[in-house]
Amino acid sequence: MADMVARTQALMTRLRLEQLGGLAWLPVTSAPRAHPPLMEWEQAVKTCRRCRLCEGRHHTVFGEGSPHASVMFVGEGPGMEEDLQGRPFVGAAGALLTKIIQALGLSREHVYITNMVKCRPPQNRVPLPDELASCRRYLDAQIALVRPRVICTLGRTAANALLQIDAPVGALRGQRHLFGDIPVIVTYHPAHLLRHPEAKRETWADVRQLLPYLRRGR
Repeated sequence: MADMVARTQALMTRLRLEQLGGLAWLPVTSAPRAHPPLMEWEQAVKTCRRCRLCEGRHHTVFGEGSPHASVMFVGEGPGMEEDLQGRPFVGAAGALLTKIIQALGLSREHVYITNMVKCRPPQNRVPLPDELASCRRYLDAQIALVRPRVICTLGRTAANALLQIDAPVGALRGQRHLFGDIPVIVTYHPAHLLRHPEAKRETWADVRQLLPYLRRGR
């Protein structure tokens, strides 16, 4: 029974990835092929010109961490330092996120970190709806391939875009959210904490909810 469930989940994952690639059906008579690895999707992002954000980028910022992480952190988009280095959350806000991850007893290598959009918006403005939509296939592929046990959204933009709602973080914190069958924990963006350090207590209360989902050694 467990083997049948695993095979069903594998087929569903493959179908989601095929749909992201433009295939609307799953051929059942051909031999199965391996899922496109994260590296292939990262290469696709590097040459992506699906929206205007590609025009001013220095580097695309796909994501990094364990491809088998239990926890996936999703932010809004790359900032200046991320655009220069091609890595997510490496500026001041990234240093704070690293401390939060370490406080959970993990390192950045144990989790997966990414953003809703993979190119820096001009002057770090909020990504526009069409920009979020253009990048959504890449995030969906990351989630399907990593298969995290829980997702933690960082900030309003990530929470609203992932959950397809429109509400402030304060109204979403502490509630039960799902992306498909994956629990979603909503908390403040580290950049918000740099401006409003009094919100760190609330953020720690949020990220503590990740503890039951941690799988060391995965």
